Amino acid sequence: MIREAAVRDADRIAEIDVTSSRYAYRNILSDECLYKDLTVENRIPVHRRWIAEKRFGIYVYEDSGTGIIQGMMGIGPSEDEDKKGAYELHFLYVDPDCVRRGIGSEMLRFFEQKGREAGCGGFVVWALEENEMGRKFYEKNGFFPDGKEKIFKRWNKREIRYVKSCG
Repeated sequence: MIREAAVRDADRIAEIDVTSSRYAYRNILSDECLYKDLTVENRIPVHRRWIAEKRFGIYVYEDSGTGIIQGMMGIGPSEDEDKKGAYELHFLYVDPDCVRRGIGSEMLRFFEQKGREAGCGGFVVWALEENEMGRKFYEKNGFFPDGKEKIFKRWNKREIRYVKSCG
């Protein structure tokens, strides 16, 4: 089940953020970045603030049988000047112990549904250039690179923009 995140979910969301980043970016980011700079303790206040301030629409995938949160995402209007009216997937992470179960795909469909409900002018997601796993996931789901790139300042890594039409 996908539901809107509550502040009480921030600890688990931070845990998924950190473990998923370590899983996905282990050959992309330095160990210092992944294990010293990126900690659950550091990410909890960030997620609490984002949920409380409604920085993004933050949603969680919660197993309906166990009630355990297994994935999380942040969605909302695109922040790109040339993509006003588009709906952006700001982040999507699935607990590494739960990958390859269709959770990410279900969350992506939910994101697209929310975008259509909001009067979607297209879909946008940014992926680290070196994140082949993430890029293949978006390509498999109909997204394609549109030639736009930027540097993700937090990690000083190049990102590639992927887009998809609403149709």
